[in-house]
Amino acid sequence: MLQVQLLRIDSRLLHGQVATNWARVLKIDRIIVASDGVAQDAIRRTLIKQASPPGLRTHIVPIQKVIRINQDARFDGEKVLLLVESPQDALRLILGGIEVSRINIGSLSFDNSKKMISDTVAVSQRDIQVFQLIHQHGIQLEIRKVSSDSPKDLWQILIDKHLITE
Repeated sequence: MLQVQLLRIDSRLLHGQVATNWARVLKIDRIIVASDGVAQDAIRRTLIKQASPPGLRTHIVPIQKVIRINQDARFDGEKVLLLVESPQDALRLILGGIEVSRINIGSLSFDNSKKMISDTVAVSQRDIQVFQLIHQHGIQLEIRKVSSDSPKDLWQILIDKHLITE
């Protein structure tokens, strides 16, 4: 099984903060961007590869392939930073056997169907439902841009903003 050092939800996927901060702090072997859409988009794949830290292997693969890789003994012990665009993709990975104790939320972009709950995170009703399912798996949900920031408990924020009940 992969050793997922951090599963991060970020609508921007791989960018400067992730490349320079999280990758260095976590001492990872590789970055895996798990996205069905990006895996099929040559332009986005190229842009993400360009944002990758020099000397660090970065792979952009569909969700199901990450699940298969996780079950492949050749990848046992690989320390990875796993990046997804949405809570829905994170849940698919968890249901597929990816083991994590916490999920980091860096940013979720705003649109008219979403409510801002922090300076970088906007959630839709569907996002909230998915976060509830993730929470039921005993996984901690934290909002944090970079490792030096204090983590904010997403679950508590949703409660405080009356978006869920305990």
